[in-house]
Amino acid sequence: MAKYEKNNEQRPRRPTARPQNDKSKTDRTKSAQPRTGGPHKGSFRNRSDDKQDPKAAVKPAIAYGPAFDTRKIAVNIIHDVMVRGRAFDSVVAREFSSPSGQALEGRDRALARLIAVTVLRRHGDLAAVLNTFLGKPLSDDKGKIWPILLSGAAQLLILEVQPHAAISLSVDVARTDHSAERFAKLVNAILRRTSETGGEILASLTGAARNVPDWMLQSWISEYGEEAADDIAAASIVEPALDFSVKENEAEWAEKLGGVILPTGSVRAKISGRIEDLSGFEDGAWWVQDAAAALPAKLFGDVQGKRIADLCAAPGGKTLQLAARGADVVAVDISLTRLDRLKENLTRTKLSATSISADIFDWMPDEQFDGVLLDAPCSSTGTIRRHPDILHLKRDSDLPVLAKLQAGLLRRAADFIAPGGTLIFCTCSLQPEEGAIQITKFLERRPEFSRKPISPGEAGIPANWISGDGDLRTLPHLFPAETAELSGIDGFFAARLVRQPRSS
Repeated sequence: MAKYEKNNEQRPRRPTARPQNDKSKTDRTKSAQPRTGGPHKGSFRNRSDDKQDPKAAVKPAIAYGPAFDTRKIAVNIIHDVMVRGRAFDSVVAREFSSPSGQALEGRDRALARLIAVTVLRRHGDLAAVLNTFLGKPLSDDKGKIWPILLSGAAQLLILEVQPHAAISLSVDVARTDHSAERFAKLVNAILRRTSETGGEILASLTGAARNVPDWMLQSWISEYGEEAADDIAAASIVEPALDFSVKENEAEWAEKLGGVILPTGSVRAKISGRIEDLSGFEDGAWWVQDAAAALPAKLFGDVQGKRIADLCAAPGGKTLQLAARGADVVAVDISLTRLDRLKENLTRTKLSATSISADIFDWMPDEQFDGVLLDAPCSSTGTIRRHPDILHLKRDSDLPVLAKLQAGLLRRAADFIAPGGTLIFCTCSLQPEEGAIQITKFLERRPEFSRKPISPGEAGIPANWISGDGDLRTLPHLFPAETAELSGIDGFFAARLVRQPRSS
């Protein structure tokens, strides 16, 4: 990660009615001496009973400006995801559309987002460091102190922001939070100690399991074994490169994007900056799609001239794949907003498909299809590397509800398949309840369907991505490359089922 230089963090201060003097600076420095005490998970030392020197009543000015707003927005995002349970993308959109967010330059927006996603990915590691310096818990009315401390620690230990900027701006953010203001001195003290010795503590930590909810980790251990579960956890917290599905000329676009062609045909590149500014975006030469997500549509084989239904289709990556290969695609999604995105992607890539906004349980197509692709709603635990908020938003109680929905959708999708046609069921989940277990139960109920096993080498799929039943099962750590940034793949499950032809 490139180091953020100190001179990039210095911003003009807003005028303040409070005079500054050497006395206030001295008192602020003295207050940074931490109390001793053992670690306490998720806790903070209560300094609300500290006695204040009446001669030190004048507070130093807060360094308002883009650097301050960047940190405050990052803290707001972290708080809303981790504490309030809100989706990362919606929170980011809200924060960047606020007056302070709109005023930020692209570089500052990128830093705010980077701080937030780093905390969401590495919260367990960062908490382990901070807890070394923290004592007893605070009262419930502690404001955003924990997100502030996590944000500061991420800047100091992972993003290599200059200590002065990371610490002082974190203190300023605390001082503007009504409930957190009284802990500003504690923030200063803890982050100074984090800057001094936190790196050694972080380096001493082994494994990445502490960043994953226990229910999720235990399910991976049960399904894949302890070693693989640890590897999945480690791969899931690494910021991934971007994968592109290309309409044609993969080699040409790999060169233009500064990437490589993967064995599965996707192009992978480490990209910085806006996707919209990349060569080929306006021309619709490619679309962003994880290499694993691109595989289910390829399991149909040759789709030229075939009628394919893409269910739960938005935002449309699989629809684009099928249309680009000559299929007559009907894309169905219940969300009008998401379907609008699909239509925009079709327009940009100059591809054609019929889009229908409908609930699959109510939809009645005029005729059956040669193929149906069902990318069912799921827990999305296979996409943590791209969506780290999943670590904080998903619960084990979600799985029975989702599994019931998937089973219903799978039964409904089967009715749309013509005799001899192919049904592809897939989820971007690592949970067995949302994969192989679904197929086992489905085949027990619908004997007219059977598996058509995937063969090694088909669509560039290696043998270790294929289960004993012949299903696709990718795991985040099963795609090593020269660097961690170019390694990894989303966790996906896909089964290919064929409906028995009519007897002659």
